[in-house]
Amino acid sequence: MPVVLDVENVSKGFPGVRALDRVSLGLRSGRAHGLVGENGAGKSTLIKVLTGVYRPDSGVVRLGGTETAFTGPADAQRAGISTIHQEVDLIPLMSVARNVFLGREPRNRFGLIDGAALNAAAAELLARYGVRADVRRPLGGYGLGTQQMVALARAMSFDARVVVMDEPTSSLEPREVATLFEVVDRLKEDGVAVCYVSHRMDELYRLCDDVTVLRDGRRVHTGELAGLKRVDLVALMLGRDSGELRAHGATAFSGEHHADGEPVLRASGLVSRPRVAGVSVEVRPGEVVGLAGLLGSGRSETARAIAGSAPRQAGSVEVAGTRVAGGPGAAIRAGVSMLAEDRKADGIIPNLSIRENIVLAALPRLSRGGVVSRARQDRVVATFMTRLRIKASSAEQKVGELSGGNQQKVLLARALCLEPKVLLLDEPTRGIDVGAKAEVQALIDELAGQGLGVLLISSDTEELIEGADRLVVLRDGTVSGQVPPGRVTEAALLAALAAEEPDVSEDPDVAQDPDVPEEADRG
Repeated sequence: MPVVLDVENVSKGFPGVRALDRVSLGLRSGRAHGLVGENGAGKSTLIKVLTGVYRPDSGVVRLGGTETAFTGPADAQRAGISTIHQEVDLIPLMSVARNVFLGREPRNRFGLIDGAALNAAAAELLARYGVRADVRRPLGGYGLGTQQMVALARAMSFDARVVVMDEPTSSLEPREVATLFEVVDRLKEDGVAVCYVSHRMDELYRLCDDVTVLRDGRRVHTGELAGLKRVDLVALMLGRDSGELRAHGATAFSGEHHADGEPVLRASGLVSRPRVAGVSVEVRPGEVVGLAGLLGSGRSETARAIAGSAPRQAGSVEVAGTRVAGGPGAAIRAGVSMLAEDRKADGIIPNLSIRENIVLAALPRLSRGGVVSRARQDRVVATFMTRLRIKASSAEQKVGELSGGNQQKVLLARALCLEPKVLLLDEPTRGIDVGAKAEVQALIDELAGQGLGVLLISSDTEELIEGADRLVVLRDGTVSGQVPPGRVTEAALLAALAAEEPDVSEDPDVAQDPDVPEEADRG
């Protein structure tokens, strides 16, 4: 197959950081090429070079055999390079239809936007990808999964020669993931070159023909994926010996949490319209409780209601036996910290430094007489940058310049420097690499071992099974089932998600998967 997009010996640097060091990559017609590596390896920078966001300091980019230098993302898009970003980069206040055809809206004979034609074209395109949405509504009114599928539909509406997908399934439920896989298969059949970035091994081996591994800004491997064992691929990413990884296994969760005493968190009868319709959940000191459910079941909304960032119409929240009033300030003072699902919209402040992002919520604790102590800030920041292994040139580097995994660690540091009693983690490992994921999971274990109560929300079934002591399963904003300690298995979780009664009488080590309906309704 001919090379459609060719990158040769490309380098790119920033102050104090060499993000890419003579990296080469060739994307071929009709083939999917996986791009993998730890966070900070240079994947995002390379994608931005491919799509015209960055100009390389040196090296050559060729499209269709012709050397090119894109002046910006729009220039790359016109040349036939379409991108689906991990973080949805659309406009929430505009309608779904306007987002799909932004800058290419159909117009009437007076040169005005033809609303009827726009909505009809958008509805037809979204239906092709199984997206159920009113195209006239603002995009921001939908969840991340729907927004990501709208971004996919927009990218597919271009006549692309190359499609770059950066963690496209990070916010999708299984049915949407299956649709995405069909899209990739169709693109390959049509001769489109696909660059696929993911940390999920199953996706890579399902979709990709070739793979390139980056580490510390350099290419350490490229070749066909089929002949490369998973443990060898992970070893290449981490710069570790594959035999060592085989000996120690892949999981970072110990699964040995000892919860005792009265609940440190007791949420009773929570109602937070429109998603939460009466949820009760308890977490004890030293316990990791998994909050499970399909997208739309009310998981994130329940966490936000507990943290005070979403209004409660009914119900109560108690921390260590003390009732907590509404509002995030009251929740923080009571000892509740939350890591939100969408770090871009609800977490990082990209133009502020790492130091400023970490200490943001803790400034009242770090001040005396209204004066914030810079020395105390520096001590706290240095402690957490070391503890969480945040990779950066210094604490003064802008957090927006960091990789996704390091941004996630900064947000964890912010939550932990408040010295919480309860930690609410909403998709804590979403979009981060194997190494960073293992570090975050090990940290969750460590915190639980120190007596912190943890409420863990994850769409990663394996993460819930390995990391949670017990599960509370939501459906349509209410608790539809629970899986008790010692019975947290894939069989029990899938049965609960499908609204069946989990069979917890079986030995968890030998439980078999239930016959789960393929089209379980979205919660």
